[in-house]
Amino acid sequence: MTGRLYADLTQSWSEKGGGIRVYLNRKRRFILEQTGDRHLLIIPGAEDAVIEEERATTVTIRSPHVPGSPNYRLLLRNGAVRAALERFRPDLVECQDAYNLPWAAIAYQKRHPVTALAASFMTDFPTAYTFRMVSRVAGERIGGAAARLAYRYLARLYGRFDTVVALSEHGGADKLRAVGVKEVSVAPLGVDIDDFSPDLRDDRLRAEVGAGPGQPLLIYLGRLDREKRAATVVEAFRLLSPALGARLVLLGDGPLRDEFIAAPDISSPGFIRDRNLLARWLASADLYVSGMADETFGISVIEAQASGLPVVGVAAGAMIDRVPSELGRLGPVDDAHAMAANIVALLDDPNRPALAAAARAHAASLSWDAAMRRLFEVVYPLAFERRRSALFNAGSDREAPDATRTLRTGATGK
Repeated sequence: MTGRLYADLTQSWSEKGGGIRVYLNRKRRFILEQTGDRHLLIIPGAEDAVIEEERATTVTIRSPHVPGSPNYRLLLRNGAVRAALERFRPDLVECQDAYNLPWAAIAYQKRHPVTALAASFMTDFPTAYTFRMVSRVAGERIGGAAARLAYRYLARLYGRFDTVVALSEHGGADKLRAVGVKEVSVAPLGVDIDDFSPDLRDDRLRAEVGAGPGQPLLIYLGRLDREKRAATVVEAFRLLSPALGARLVLLGDGPLRDEFIAAPDISSPGFIRDRNLLARWLASADLYVSGMADETFGISVIEAQASGLPVVGVAAGAMIDRVPSELGRLGPVDDAHAMAANIVALLDDPNRPALAAAARAHAASLSWDAAMRRLFEVVYPLAFERRRSALFNAGSDREAPDATRTLRTGATGK
């Protein structure tokens, strides 16, 4: 078959949704529609299976569910991953997490040195998991020490890759550079600007949750768990004056959902698989509220902005990049009182229509097409060039990828 074969290898595949799944689906769509290349996706699943289509192959590897997280699976079978790579022989392998699977890709590259490796920093696990979880048990001093060890591990791991990609400056690039990862590329994700629009506002949806004319409707999108800090949003909402008549909609699922929907002014329709319904919910709200402190990009924030929503969030991670002062308000992490004050301030802001228009314009600058073109025209060619240079410097006599080759004529010009 013609064209390069690009492989994605990830642990972070949700059976319901999630930002990494959206990214991978968009990448496959771009490859099939805009290039002459092929795509291989290796993910955990309920059983071992291979689905081969004309230029798209999906390999699922039987994996158990992550304890306490029924939508994710724990892919620990590196031997099966290496076998899949050996079978299909990709030209480039991209890993979206930093646990055991990247080492399977590294082992594969040792056998096939012409293969380029790319690492995408999709999850800030040293902060989101190591620091936060250890700190809850042993205090922040020990949590900080554990996080530093985790970042040093990342520096060691990513030093073996031909290119490393962060999704935003504050959501990863700055941290990776600080621990010595060299030449980190920043490649933002995107949004379907035509699918999300303020024009989709639906008063019937508002009425379903008791938000009549003039009553503020706040909305949150994401997992309802401790990591995503949905509890901070709920606590901030409960601090609002009843005189506001505000309502809160939580879009998503998770272990805290039943606890949250006990209040009559809080609704949670659950996980929304229908993207059109999701867009209608966002467009029908007045503010998007999030406590997510460790986002590497924040797709849900961009989708809310594309729907014309100002954002109340926290001054941490990618939220700093996504929400400048002209698009919303950011406060301290885990500070429900500050969040409640920011909600009131935005609801009272006479310039809120201008904020909504600015949010929409900001989201329009982050299209999926632009995101994919940056990957395939800038980031991946750089990975091939570095792989070629590494082979040359090592004195290898094996054929290296032609890094000067651009996407084939017609592949990007549809």
